[in-house]
Amino acid sequence: MSFTSPAPTEPSTLADPRLRIAIDVGGTFTDLVLLHGANKLTTKLLTTPGAPEDAVLEGIGELLAQAGQPWQAVDLLILGTTLATNALIERKGARTALITTEGFRDLVEIGLEDRFAQYDVFLQKPAPLVPRQWRHGVTERSDASGRTITPLDEAQVVALAQRLQADGIESVAVCFLHGYAHPAHERRVRELLQQHAPDLWVSLASDVCPEIREYERLSTVCANAYVQPQVAGYLRRLQQRLQERGLRQEPFLITSGGAITTLATGVAEPVRLVESGPAGGAVLARQVAEQLGARRALSFDMGGTTAKICYIDDYQPQISRSFEFGRVHRHLKGSGLPIRIPVIEMVEIGAGGGSVARINHLGVVQVGPDSAGSSPGPAAYGLGGSHPTVTDAHAALGHIDPARFAVGKVQLQPELARQALQADVAAPAGLALEQAAQAVLDVVSENMANAARVHASELGKVADESTLIAFGGAAPLHAAALARKLGIERVVIPNSAGVGSALGFLWAPVAYQAVRTLHQRLRQIDHAAVQALLDALREHAQAVVRAAAPGSALRVQGQAYMRYAGQGHEIAIELPEGRFDTAASATLLQRFETRYTELYGRHLPHIAVEVVSWTVSVEAADRPRLQADALPPDRGAAQPSGTRQVYDAEQDQWAAVPVFERRQLQPGLWLNGPALVVEDETTTRVIAGFQARLSEQGALVLTDTLASAKDVQDVQGSAA
Repeated sequence: MSFTSPAPTEPSTLADPRLRIAIDVGGTFTDLVLLHGANKLTTKLLTTPGAPEDAVLEGIGELLAQAGQPWQAVDLLILGTTLATNALIERKGARTALITTEGFRDLVEIGLEDRFAQYDVFLQKPAPLVPRQWRHGVTERSDASGRTITPLDEAQVVALAQRLQADGIESVAVCFLHGYAHPAHERRVRELLQQHAPDLWVSLASDVCPEIREYERLSTVCANAYVQPQVAGYLRRLQQRLQERGLRQEPFLITSGGAITTLATGVAEPVRLVESGPAGGAVLARQVAEQLGARRALSFDMGGTTAKICYIDDYQPQISRSFEFGRVHRHLKGSGLPIRIPVIEMVEIGAGGGSVARINHLGVVQVGPDSAGSSPGPAAYGLGGSHPTVTDAHAALGHIDPARFAVGKVQLQPELARQALQADVAAPAGLALEQAAQAVLDVVSENMANAARVHASELGKVADESTLIAFGGAAPLHAAALARKLGIERVVIPNSAGVGSALGFLWAPVAYQAVRTLHQRLRQIDHAAVQALLDALREHAQAVVRAAAPGSALRVQGQAYMRYAGQGHEIAIELPEGRFDTAASATLLQRFETRYTELYGRHLPHIAVEVVSWTVSVEAADRPRLQADALPPDRGAAQPSGTRQVYDAEQDQWAAVPVFERRQLQPGLWLNGPALVVEDETTTRVIAGFQARLSEQGALVLTDTLASAKDVQDVQGSAA
């Protein structure tokens, strides 16, 4: 196998002649973007939870009508969805069973046999997705090298098929001990189930997560089986209805790793879509950071249900091979269930516009993690919601224009928001209504700031060295306050920030990563076996990418996950180009020792080195060309389009605040906070002490003048 990269094709420009549509189906809103040449159209609709495809189809029809184009004119459609995420978090997936090696069915509860909070005598672990009565062991056994120790008892599997049907099981996860090395038993189980229970969905761990570590593999395949019927049904219904309307091309999907993949991959491995929407936002933040030359950036995506935070260094988001969902304790690692897939490293908390506010048992304001969603939604929606949310707090304080919320799709009723806040927060806490609403905003901002601090600590980073890039319907309302809490001086609100994640989908590469465990000691490595594995991984990954990007030149990169013998964790080392032979393994050892020394200060030449897993990543080489962005020279003060009465928490009084239409702002003109910058999808709050200017490419850049002044004073004081 060769890892040489072919010369990339000429990248497309921003004025791409194709008609492209991106859709981000969130827990509260469905965001859509249409790009056609230099023209861009956006819209937002309330998500339709019972049938998410309804809002998708309505939004596409609306954009095409505005563009004066038929459905047949669409050249590319990319979809991101939180359907899998919501099913996992809310435990609303399929009735799922697990088939595993006899004696190992309780491993999903035993986990790693550790305690994420060692001294908590009331510790609660997350419940497994598959209850014990639906977990079944069958006779079979293979060893770590893939040799069969005990043959599969096929009669036992056939009998089990009848029991699964009697129990009303919809989906089955199959995970045998060392199935990554010997997948034949898992595949035979699938064949038998398809013969004797053809209505069952079947997920194999050897397909979804062919790596060592039984618990993570079990958890991942259970998650895949748990969401597969719901996600696959949704995707197939959507595809059928799109074809009925005349769509020529099959829709593509965004994965948790921030790459575009095929619909077939999403149906077979829906667990790869769990973080698809947030991943698109991280892709957008990466592009904005690169345009502005911000080598260190903090992506802040806040929608209606959750807030997502991701650190970006040297224009690359942090990438991980696993993450947790459904944490019992929000900031404690190990308190959730692991999923082992390529994913953009980010922290996600229940802090969105729809997050519900209340007075908890300690008598203090609590916001989230539960959300009002789109149905019934916040109280101000007037759709039956009776509990106050973050959106209600903004509506009560005058931050949002009720007539323009969500592109005018939702007519807010501030009086309903005030009533809910008075009943659930102000009266129980003994606060004035405005103070209660402000407390809700302060708490949710502190929750997000704390999540950013914890995430920075886990990654060994410092938040105040970053540029905050904020997008999503709610993020621009909180970005300046969050930046001040974190000590960040510069905030960027991209153009069309309210639909930022959907916009990021159109920047994402077509890519796929294939992985498999093949344990090898480097000194006794089987070069032929490794080369055969790499060839198989490359062919699989290339097939997926070519299906989504036919005719594109491909970039191929291989990695080996290596460690010293006896260690429990590996580090990723890039494979050398060309075939894997004796010279390549020597180069690999040298790269491992160099990287190990960089990370830990020394290497251990007396200990054997081993490779645990191998990956091959394939990416379509044609990427859009970026246009550099910068702040133009100062052209004076911008003129507001009007004023709005907004509550001033510091003065504890209402005051007239200038309002600026973003589409009327010209690059170089500045405005000082407090102010509101309004657009169709969102509103940006420029708080006191911040100055805002529009960049050459239309990004709104906020600078904390108070922090800048303090830096100057500190420098002068040090010099004195």
